[in-house]
Amino acid sequence: MPRQKRLLLLSDLMLLAVAVVWGSSYGVVKSALVFYPVLGLLALRFGITFVVLSPTLARLRHADRAALRGVLGTGVLLLGIFLCETFGVLLTRAANAAFLISLCVVLTPLVEWLLLQRRPGAIEWAAVALSLLGAWLLAGDGEFVLNPGDGLILAAAALRALMVCVTKRVMRAAPMPALTVTAVQSGVVALGSAAAALVLVPAQWQPMPSLSGHLAFWGCVLWLVVACTLFAFFAQNYAIKRSRPTRVALLMGSEPAFGALFASLWLGERIPATAWAGGGLIVAASLLATVRWRKPVAIDAPQGSQA
Repeated sequence: MPRQKRLLLLSDLMLLAVAVVWGSSYGVVKSALVFYPVLGLLALRFGITFVVLSPTLARLRHADRAALRGVLGTGVLLLGIFLCETFGVLLTRAANAAFLISLCVVLTPLVEWLLLQRRPGAIEWAAVALSLLGAWLLAGDGEFVLNPGDGLILAAAALRALMVCVTKRVMRAAPMPALTVTAVQSGVVALGSAAAALVLVPAQWQPMPSLSGHLAFWGCVLWLVVACTLFAFFAQNYAIKRSRPTRVALLMGSEPAFGALFASLWLGERIPATAWAGGGLIVAASLLATVRWRKPVAIDAPQGSQA
């Protein structure tokens, strides 16, 4: 197998793994929020991530101001995403959050078309339509009524679509190691969350739970840092450099199915048959986006190869 195809396959597999761990994150976050408030949890999660990745910041010596502004901009977008997502999870069911975030799959081709001037292909539009149908089935369980938490998750979905495309454009213009990008983004989220807690919502800044009496909380934090942040953001930034934004979004479109499964097993949330059917359609859409349905005449380099 040619090296370019191997790299594309690796990025695809990494994105599917991200879908699994991010699917679990809604239930884990909901469990952690029992012990600690939203802004404090975000500052702790991303502050630990920033400290772990801080040695990679040495690579910023070679970046120009435009590249630094671009990466910092993606960090601000990420802060907005996690504020919306985490407060949204607090105010709605974990399964609802996992379902609604999948709508970023529908929005990403439109944002990519607008920002990167790449019109999605017929197969991608078919996968988007299948994902939208799946999301409708997931939400159509007879109990689903939009609440403020659901609205915040929808805002996070829109920001996710924008984030993927902006990150693609930034990393195309100024190639930078994925771990360095993740470090900068984590620092922005940690600092922004801490500042918001200290200045705007002081009640969100509380003493951290003790390790001895709150092992469940620290287990959740460990999973969020190692799997859902360190691995997931490295994998996403790695894949964005080597694939198209719409492909990235579609491959991660199986996240709500895993989120529903985890919410059912971990939190005991009831998931009806129609919702499982919707999850199956979203997984099918991810496969549709991945499989090459016809043999290309020539091997195309991934868009990110020029970065």
